[in-house]
Amino acid sequence: MTSQTLDIPNEVAAELATVGDGVLDSLRDKLNITIRMRGNQLTLEGDETEVEQARAVVDELVDLVEGGHEIGPSTIDAVVGALDEAEDIREVFDDVVWRHRGKKIAPKTLTQKRYVDAIRDCTVTFGIGPAGTGKTYLAIALAVHALSERQVGRIILTRPAVEAGERLGFLPGDVLAKVDPYMRPLFDALYDMMDPEKLSAYMERGTVEVAPLAFMRGRTLNDSFIILDEAQNTSPEQMQMFLTRLGFGSKVVITGDVTQIDLPREQASGLITVQEILGGVDDIGFVRFSHNDVVRHKLVQRIVEAYKRHAEETGTERDR
Repeated sequence: MTSQTLDIPNEVAAELATVGDGVLDSLRDKLNITIRMRGNQLTLEGDETEVEQARAVVDELVDLVEGGHEIGPSTIDAVVGALDEAEDIREVFDDVVWRHRGKKIAPKTLTQKRYVDAIRDCTVTFGIGPAGTGKTYLAIALAVHALSERQVGRIILTRPAVEAGERLGFLPGDVLAKVDPYMRPLFDALYDMMDPEKLSAYMERGTVEVAPLAFMRGRTLNDSFIILDEAQNTSPEQMQMFLTRLGFGSKVVITGDVTQIDLPREQASGLITVQEILGGVDDIGFVRFSHNDVVRHKLVQRIVEAYKRHAEETGTERDR
């Protein structure tokens, strides 16, 4: 057993002591050591190797806070991962994708950083992994940035309107009103990144379009940033139809979670089959997220991992 006491800047101590985020609890869980803080003194106790790693993590956290970054439990995971892979964590957190009203949108994990880089580098990018890993949110932020920089002329967001527990025919309103609940998460992300008046003007002009996947059939989408969300609920035929909408000057991002498929058991998922078909094709990137990339409440990570374990133990994982 060994012990080290570190004097840390007051602003770092304040970030670590934030009760709501549970940053210190996350440090203890991740590093498997005893951590005590009194004022701006942080005491680390445990195995010598683990204390040294904890010291390195704290040093990185100090640099991040002094660089103007907020830290939370997911930051601990990112810092530990970066140290394990000998990467500079500041390259992750300093890669601001979009700014809106003082809010900075940037990767929070190494996988998110690789995802952002893949979207920039590839014409077609697949982001596959559990809920809460930022797949759709980061893609929309990159789309809004591309539109603002005139790299594309429009944004198209689409989802398959799969009936999961409720039938579309029983919902009130016309077709657009019926599909609105399916599109609502996409609207929520857009409103996070644009002023409502500007977004409304864009939608009226068709510069931003949010529509069900069925509306994509027969179109060729040029000069567009196109995002297909919830792609696990496409059939292989729908996936092929969507991918062949790609036109000149366009970029496509496809997101989904193969553990949350709402299709009938006998129906193959286009997101599963496409990995086998397009896995080796140039200019198409595949980025796979895990429960470690979940940036919602810490409990969400544990829920995702518990369901994954249960599927593996019971043999109920879908393979098609």
